[in-house]
Amino acid sequence: MDNPEEDSLNLYEDEEIIEVIELNDTEQTAEDLAEELEDVDFSEAGNAGNAGNADDDGWEAEDEMESEQDDSELTFSKHTGSVFCVSLDPVSNSLAVTGGEDDRAFVWSVSDGDVLFECTGHKDSVTCAAFSCDSKLVVSADMSGLIKVWKVENKEEIWSFEVGDLEWLEWHPCAPVLLAGTADGNVWMWKIPSGECKTFQGPSCQATSGKILPDGKRAIVGYEDGSLRLWDLKQGNAVYVIKGHDGHQGALTSIACNKEGTLALTGSVDGQAKLFNTSTGKVLCSFSNENIKQISLRHRCKHEVGVVHLQWEEASAVIYTCNLAGVVTLWDARSGVMMSEYRGHSAEILDFVLNRDASVAVTAGGDHQAKVFCLQRPDR
Repeated sequence: MDNPEEDSLNLYEDEEIIEVIELNDTEQTAEDLAEELEDVDFSEAGNAGNAGNADDDGWEAEDEMESEQDDSELTFSKHTGSVFCVSLDPVSNSLAVTGGEDDRAFVWSVSDGDVLFECTGHKDSVTCAAFSCDSKLVVSADMSGLIKVWKVENKEEIWSFEVGDLEWLEWHPCAPVLLAGTADGNVWMWKIPSGECKTFQGPSCQATSGKILPDGKRAIVGYEDGSLRLWDLKQGNAVYVIKGHDGHQGALTSIACNKEGTLALTGSVDGQAKLFNTSTGKVLCSFSNENIKQISLRHRCKHEVGVVHLQWEEASAVIYTCNLAGVVTLWDARSGVMMSEYRGHSAEILDFVLNRDASVAVTAGGDHQAKVFCLQRPDR
């Protein structure tokens, strides 16, 4: 391949590069965290209403690329618009949920593509869809702010709520609790299915990204003004705020943390990534094109087109990327060498997820398809 030092994308600029640090899992059990959440003082929330009509937010399909090569094992073709998001059930990794531009979400089998059920009733593009930590529930949410939760076992909707324009949505790591950030700067937290609710009020700008830390007690939320807040989920207060010189100079776009939740890395439209200590809020380092020499760049991994998403394999030094050319690529982070690539989409890949042992990748594409790729590696 070409010299990886030439004309390349800096992998460390992606927020998930921090996961190269291997740490032990937190000692507190999931049961302990779930019990603590029972003590959270939730205020009563209003009844959920029907989703309001929302204009299409300008998602336009790119001219489809020709793709003669298809390395996928299975293609899911029930969507009639771009597929924006994909998630696997964490317990068995046998079910996927996808959401798309067609205002639809589907729960389907990764092995044969059969639809278990459709998440109906959305009136705007479904941009968030994910399983709860025990795989018993699945959430689907659209851009207008309509959120629906479904019980997988009986395929029935058990809860719904409507907020303002939705920015992000995430399940708690060990309890049936949802967090969501909205365009008005608020962060919502609900117990499911009771719907008991707590809100965390940020600055008067969008809550653009969020991440619940592994301890299950705190959440990092980034905002459009470049500031960041660490919220105590039980007490409902901001432990600290990072802003000004220490903060970003533009909207935060992504947040990741190490396994113990002691370190977090944020990405922003200002072209910087910032590493900070989650206990103290102290910024430890900033990464940008301007300070490459000072931080001793290891490798560059060359991409011909823009990278949409990056993910580390949990048990190795392999990095997975998907891009605007519709390709999934595997990289050896120790050498910067491309290990393999998988093709099949005729448009950009907008999201992907790995199964537990990184033997399968499920992708969501702008060609109205989701695909299942079996990942072959010579080292396993």
